[in-house]
Amino acid sequence: MICGANCGQCPFSAECKGCPSPFGEPCLVEKHIRDGSYSAFRGNLIQAFRSLGIAELQGLTELYPLCGRFVNLEYPVAGRKIKLLNDDRIYLGNQLEREKGDRCYGVVTDGTFLLVCEYGENGTDAQLVLYKRLEVL
Repeated sequence: MICGANCGQCPFSAECKGCPSPFGEPCLVEKHIRDGSYSAFRGNLIQAFRSLGIAELQGLTELYPLCGRFVNLEYPVAGRKIKLLNDDRIYLGNQLEREKGDRCYGVVTDGTFLLVCEYGENGTDAQLVLYKRLEVL
């Protein structure tokens, strides 16, 4: 692991094949670290989330490498539940508490989209707030 993730605490570490494709899908973090663009890439994505006009996202200062299995929540869409992400990919994301209530915002990206959702404890009752396609950074 070259990204600084605490792989030893991941419940999926026994299945992980390590860098550059931990679960069979190429890791976007590893790619950007190797080519020296990770800091700028992450900074541009943080700024993109902040520019969405959601007050709580102004406090976003970091995006962490996260396994899709942690962040691929089910959202109600057109009367059914759907997942938008790939369980076997690595994404950048974070969680921010909402100012009011007991829910959190979750932010997730792979550099081609921004996903913002809100949810209760342990990802319950997830609601999609925004899914925005990006030009590849």
